[in-house]
Amino acid sequence: MLLVIFAVAVATSASGCFGVIALRPELRAAAATHDAPALADGVEKLIDERRDREQDREAAYDAVRQWPQKNAAYAYARAVLAGRLAQVKILTAVGLVAETEKWARRSNALDPAYRDGAARRLLGTLYVLAPASLVQHGDSEDGLELLEELLEEYPDNPENRLRLAEAYVSLGDPEPAYELLCASLAEKDELRPDSRRALARLVDAVDRTELGCPTGK
Repeated sequence: MLLVIFAVAVATSASGCFGVIALRPELRAAAATHDAPALADGVEKLIDERRDREQDREAAYDAVRQWPQKNAAYAYARAVLAGRLAQVKILTAVGLVAETEKWARRSNALDPAYRDGAARRLLGTLYVLAPASLVQHGDSEDGLELLEELLEEYPDNPENRLRLAEAYVSLGDPEPAYELLCASLAEKDELRPDSRRALARLVDAVDRTELGCPTGK
């Protein structure tokens, strides 16, 4: 146990002030073994449970930046952690959005099929939702195209439907989202809690009479 704690301390103290922020117990095992996907998944679990703190996102992001892995899994995890930190950081959000784009693109280049194209879903969502001035390699039209193609390729992944619906609504064109939102409502138990909250916000943002989901959905 002492060796594990020491390994975590080394992993989180190599880059100055962020390193003084201790990782939560739930995240330490992943950090000790340099398991970037497990660390990112751990942060996502905290977000799902609404138990995450800004310092949790910051410490996890700081830890993963020190690790040598450069495969698709690592790159995707790093993109996710940068994106999650950007959500709560205002002053450094510009650099974090660029980091998210960079590592999501790298993950997609290394393995486009990783987690059913998760890096492309992240990129598509980023290009739709982020201000154009913060990204370098895409815009809202590119993002929408990425999400549409991803749903065609992986139609059984409920996150793909939800993120495409989110894109349409965010771009002020809700009509194509109605069928997707109804399908997402029907399969909402398959979504993560944070995604279910996003679904509820999207449904609230459209005209329910226009949505026209079957009764009980």
